[in-house]
Amino acid sequence: MYQIGVDIGGTNIKIGLVDDTWEIVSRISIPFPHLDGAQVAERIAGECHKLLALRGLTEDSLDSVGVVVPGSIDSTGSIVLNAYNLDFHNVPLKALLQSYFQKTPVFLANDADGACLAELGRGAFKGFQTAVLFTLGTGVGGGLILGGRMFTGGKHQGVELGHMPLVAGGIPCTCGNLGCIEAYCSASALGRAGAKAMKEHPKSLLFVRSDGNPDAIDAKLVVDCAKEGDKTATAVFNQYIDYLGSACVSMIHLLDPEVIALGGGLCNAGEFLFAPLRENVAKKCFYTDFAKIFPAVMGNDAGMIGAAMLCANQR
Repeated sequence: MYQIGVDIGGTNIKIGLVDDTWEIVSRISIPFPHLDGAQVAERIAGECHKLLALRGLTEDSLDSVGVVVPGSIDSTGSIVLNAYNLDFHNVPLKALLQSYFQKTPVFLANDADGACLAELGRGAFKGFQTAVLFTLGTGVGGGLILGGRMFTGGKHQGVELGHMPLVAGGIPCTCGNLGCIEAYCSASALGRAGAKAMKEHPKSLLFVRSDGNPDAIDAKLVVDCAKEGDKTATAVFNQYIDYLGSACVSMIHLLDPEVIALGGGLCNAGEFLFAPLRENVAKKCFYTDFAKIFPAVMGNDAGMIGAAMLCANQR
């Protein structure tokens, strides 16, 4: 039997057919259509049935359909309360999708929770009882493993680590609050800080590499310029490490986790990112023996695999 895992993002929707060893055996990716919830559900269902047909399968071959979204979920696991990057607010996504799958249960969760579940089942968290995941992308997602299981909150709405306050009265976040972790620790935030610094330092390598165009600056360019010793990029990167270190320390002081894993393309920087981050955390941490900090390992497939695993997490 198979599971389908659907990872809905603000840019793309990734759909994977997953076997009983949690391997993706077939996949489809489509642009996120920026339609209302009902229309998006219809499009997803059509792509799921297309994926089955490409393998010569029918719905009878499915155990479940799991869906993860970048937003908060209600306590019943049925409604997307707020997914700002999708413009979904109070969307009954589970019911909308379930209408297209008469024989197969549909499960719904936050995307970072799904990624966390994938890391627990097959990745960085395998064998650990207490762990924290930060996903650093357009925003900052977060997931927790407590007692060896995915923790979805006391009211089962998911956890929003990216929207914990970091800087009082800080810069605006997409959620409408000020100073959230997401506003300072996302890959997008690093790119924005680089663009701001570039304008102030027209002799910097950042300026040269971007031709003075702030829209050409992203997190990767900041990291690349910092690796080459550019003072402006290095200052931006060091400030970013300080913010990210504070976010990690807060989770360590709250939970004393065994491990913290970071996911997202920014982590391709490797030890250039992780070595100074560990040093920053060590300076701020109350404990001398604190969580190991390392990259997540499931990569771009984490959302799909985690979504497929939602069925097992219910048992």
